[in-house]
Amino acid sequence: MSRVMLIGAGGVAGVAAAKMAQNPETFGELLIASRTEARCKAIKADIEARPWYAAKGTATKITTAQIDAMDVPRLTALIQEYKPDLVMNIALPYQDLAIMDACLAAGVSYLDTANYEPPEEAHFEYSWQWAYRERFEKAGLTAILGCGFDPGVTQVFSAYAQKHYFDEIHTLDILDCNGGDHGYPFATNFNPEINIREVSAKGSYWVADPAADKPEVAVENKKAFDKGWWVETAPMAIKRVYNFDQVGEKDMYLLHHEELESLGCNLKGIKRIRFFMTFGQSYLTHLKCLENVGMTRIDPIDFKGQKIVPIEFLKALLPDPATLGPRTKGKTNIGCIFEGVKDGKLVRYYVYNVCDHQECYAEVGSQAISYTTGVPAMIGAKCFLEGKWTAKGVHTCEEFDPDPFMAELNVQGLPWKESFDPVMVP
Repeated sequence: MSRVMLIGAGGVAGVAAAKMAQNPETFGELLIASRTEARCKAIKADIEARPWYAAKGTATKITTAQIDAMDVPRLTALIQEYKPDLVMNIALPYQDLAIMDACLAAGVSYLDTANYEPPEEAHFEYSWQWAYRERFEKAGLTAILGCGFDPGVTQVFSAYAQKHYFDEIHTLDILDCNGGDHGYPFATNFNPEINIREVSAKGSYWVADPAADKPEVAVENKKAFDKGWWVETAPMAIKRVYNFDQVGEKDMYLLHHEELESLGCNLKGIKRIRFFMTFGQSYLTHLKCLENVGMTRIDPIDFKGQKIVPIEFLKALLPDPATLGPRTKGKTNIGCIFEGVKDGKLVRYYVYNVCDHQECYAEVGSQAISYTTGVPAMIGAKCFLEGKWTAKGVHTCEEFDPDPFMAELNVQGLPWKESFDPVMVP
């Protein structure tokens, strides 16, 4: 049995902790640490009150601690005191680098669910964390980046498709559909600050050859990246309608998303990668209004003699995503559609998961968005601790063997489906 330190006390952290407690044979001891220890204690109490806790005859020992993850010396000291086999960062992506620094100082491996994003800029890319590759490798440590659903499972899906069904993958469309309804006029299903920064940024997609690409909207910029090019568009400029299994027809919009960057480096033969997410009209209308009045700004403003960041103030006004579980109904559908060749023949393949909000709440007290991120984080940790994902250095999920992770998805509550005759996205 292993010992894990989990940093974070939001909805995703609660799911990850609960799923670890469902697997005590791997996760013998768990420390939940956050800036607000009361939230850690609430997660602990909720888990220990669940009927499945200790049902296997043994139980994960759960303790809590207060920590500011940006205080690297103090965090390092806490890691050295607890001596975990793995530190899981399920907090904010702004904290990735500080926690990685503490892990290096303490000599412990690392896992997170989203790549680094500087707090002063709505921009995320892997370069900041990839810069740690040599340091982790020399230290004999592993860092697993972006082990949620998207990023995370979408990259495992891609590695699985590449390993089993394709000689080359030419196009990939990642589709993220939330068909749930929480009843609020406007709320976000994960951290409001991160969610709003993500969806209000410019859209972009990855292409191998800009000369062959024919953008359908006015392209603001094409810039080179590694083996290919980024094509940037205005926010929400590209819209598609797709009929999702068990959810129905939904409007979806092209966004920039972090896994496009790593997949562009690692998929053999890839020519184009896009990411689409569904949004209802009420959400988009409210978001546009908030943008127009400046509430989504991330730069500080003066307010009655104090500096405040509007989006942080907005976050305080919106419902906490961790409270949405009991009122959210419906399902999510997240997956990947591939087109490529195998033995010289055209292959189209779609692999996806459907997750029910109410079923998630009944099991762990969470809505499906937190569930679909927290469960993969636990699975990635399980694969590492059981010696299945142990390559030293800094890695994204598609760089590991996908088979053990795919098997665990079916066991741990996120079973996947596949189709070899999918409806393709125009």
